Amino acid sequence: MSRARVRFALPVLLLSLSVLTGCAGRAPEQAPSSSATSGFPVRVDVPGGAPLTLDHQPGRIISLSPTSTETLFAIGAGKQVVAVDDQSTYPQAAPHTTLSGLTPNVEAIAAYKPDLVVASADTGNLVAGLGKLRIQTLVLPSAKTLDDAYGQMTALGKATGQADSSTKLVTGLKDELGKLAAGTPKPATPLTYYHELSQDYYSANSKTFVGQVYGLFGLANVADSAPSPSGYPQLSAEAVVKADPKLVFLADTKCCAQDPAVAAKRPGWVAISAVKTGNVVALDDDVASRWGPRLLDFAKVVAAAVTKAAAPSGS
Repeated sequence: MSRARVRFALPVLLLSLSVLTGCAGRAPEQAPSSSATSGFPVRVDVPGGAPLTLDHQPGRIISLSPTSTETLFAIGAGKQVVAVDDQSTYPQAAPHTTLSGLTPNVEAIAAYKPDLVVASADTGNLVAGLGKLRIQTLVLPSAKTLDDAYGQMTALGKATGQADSSTKLVTGLKDELGKLAAGTPKPATPLTYYHELSQDYYSANSKTFVGQVYGLFGLANVADSAPSPSGYPQLSAEAVVKADPKLVFLADTKCCAQDPAVAAKRPGWVAISAVKTGNVVALDDDVASRWGPRLLDFAKVVAAAVTKAAAPSGS
């Protein structure tokens, strides 16, 4: 299976990981709360997942989810993390390992002596396997919406004793996203866009967390006409050309070496408005695919693209 298909065929079929390396703005680790150990035992409710009750603050955490890894460090729980999986490429300060979240090995995980493992799916009966070793697992499935994303940040805050920091993170993200959207021009006729996840034309419709970010800027998604219970439909090359999007966002630049110049050479793409006007945008795969603290970085790229596309010709 190709790397692109792993990234977003998995979101289609219960995404357990969402893409790799990230180079956009760094989410600084916040100082741990002085009351970090208070509030335990605590019940952690998970959007779209099963709740978990933790008797004490975990001091040895393993993250098998790239999004969760980013969030853990953003809320000040980085010092509690002893290992992260091979897909967790951000931040650089994370203790990177060869552990796999796609094919988790219970024995290899247990060797790090964790008291909490964070995963994005119960792959290979991970929860039961670790449970036999008295290791608790917090499963945070792929976020379907922005509210799910915020809920997972909150859940990680409660689970790690960093509730105050996670609340500040969520509040800050919501405020900054709101300000960014309010300050971005919205044409009377919504600009159409195509968000590409892979070269075989997998995309994300408006019901996904990705689509909801674009929705903040009043954009119209050409993928919404394609039926998809998962929210991640596969379009055809002909359908994309026929839709003639005013904006194209490529979220397969790292995995698949796509960029505006390469995309422009595809059959029929020379006639697409986004290509003709220079509004094909290369995204950082990771930043555009993870539902963690770098959502704002993704939104800033979208805002800049919308501002450019909405500007009068020649301005």
